[in-house]
Amino acid sequence: MIAYLKGKLVHKDPTYLIIDIQGIGYEVKISLTTYSMVKDEEAILLHTYLHIKEDAHTLYGFRDPAEKKAFLELISINGVGPNTGLMVLSSLSVGELEQAILHNDPATIQRVKGIGAKTAQRIVLELKDKIKKEGIIGSEGSPEGFIQNSNKLKQEALQALITLGFTKAQAEKNITTVLKKSGPDVSLEALIKASLKSSS
Repeated sequence: MIAYLKGKLVHKDPTYLIIDIQGIGYEVKISLTTYSMVKDEEAILLHTYLHIKEDAHTLYGFRDPAEKKAFLELISINGVGPNTGLMVLSSLSVGELEQAILHNDPATIQRVKGIGAKTAQRIVLELKDKIKKEGIIGSEGSPEGFIQNSNKLKQEALQALITLGFTKAQAEKNITTVLKKSGPDVSLEALIKASLKSSS
């Protein structure tokens, strides 16, 4: 599996990019979200998913790992193929998709071109428990609005505390308590240490 591509951006289109890696041009399908994040930079890194069919090998690329994760969750659902997944992520941000799922709002997902009522309901039904269990699809929001605006610091601290045996709810509570006292400029190490000591 090709996990990512790092090379020279030679062509940019709202639906695909061409990346030159040592003289080989890779065509990668992208969402509008990724298109808007890719500036006219020379060097680029894209997180990728390779979809293999009998008649085609298609690369899908994402600037943000959270978008790739959301894409993989979407295409795991029966009836949602890679092109449909890309269409959803071109119409909704990861955070908007997540909120629609968590708030039982298939109507928002149904507004995406090519998504019918049954498919929208299936997306909500099949991903809701997974998002609640794992916390988040991406980094743009969570059930409680805990991790917002791609806040990597909170996300990494949360993962560390869960790995250390905290429940997700307790870890979130401790991190929030510490951030209220220390402010957002605290280092990851200091945030984790203080959260470990934070009163339950």
